[in-house]
Amino acid sequence: MGERRELQWTLRRTPGRYQVIEGIMSPVSDNYGKKGLVSARHRVAMAKLALETSDWIRVDPWESEQDTWTETVKVLRHHYNEALRAFQTKKEFMRDRHPTESSTEDSLSCQQPVLPELKLLCGADFLQTFKTPNLWKEEDIKEIVEKFGLVCVSRAGSDPSQFIQESDLLSKYQHNIFLVREWIQNEISATQIRSALCRGLSVKYLIPDSVIAYIAQHNVYTAESERSNEGQLLQPLRLPNTTINL
Repeated sequence: MGERRELQWTLRRTPGRYQVIEGIMSPVSDNYGKKGLVSARHRVAMAKLALETSDWIRVDPWESEQDTWTETVKVLRHHYNEALRAFQTKKEFMRDRHPTESSTEDSLSCQQPVLPELKLLCGADFLQTFKTPNLWKEEDIKEIVEKFGLVCVSRAGSDPSQFIQESDLLSKYQHNIFLVREWIQNEISATQIRSALCRGLSVKYLIPDSVIAYIAQHNVYTAESERSNEGQLLQPLRLPNTTINL
């Protein structure tokens, strides 16, 4: 809650479709500097509790454990390299398992190995942050949409397709931006939930009971925690960036 990292999907392309291997949730480092950002140890713990019932989404603490804030594109590179290592290990295992004989399916898979892909999952409003002055480097945006790609979920009041068409860079790589229409709109806001908690209001049915219990036990969200990093710039805004012409 209160972090700017989205899910990342690891995929394998199969004929005519993708097979989703896993979803990765990557909590941001404490050094990101966002107002109201609580300790990463709490955010990681709450995310793990929230995902206890998921059989495909996991929390990866790597980014949160870094000494400094890590750019989104570097986080994507890290997880993609991890996926490639796992793919290579599995490929070698299958080869050693059937050194001389293999089934037709194994034979085909060895002849045509399918490399994993990694997509950044985001809301439609995320695309608009690309235009925020000094928030992104143009070369980072290009690498994200060209090399990795986006899975963009619709949000009420946002039109991602229009924003893509208005951007020379995004429209060039729109084949790698997948728009997902959310037919049942979910407008639950982490900011609103934190505000309710600070006021002593109930958030039952908005977040899992296990997360509510954790928040109460550790007194995570308070008026004091909401003032953390107050008046500070986000870390990316403190760094020299290139001009973005979307």
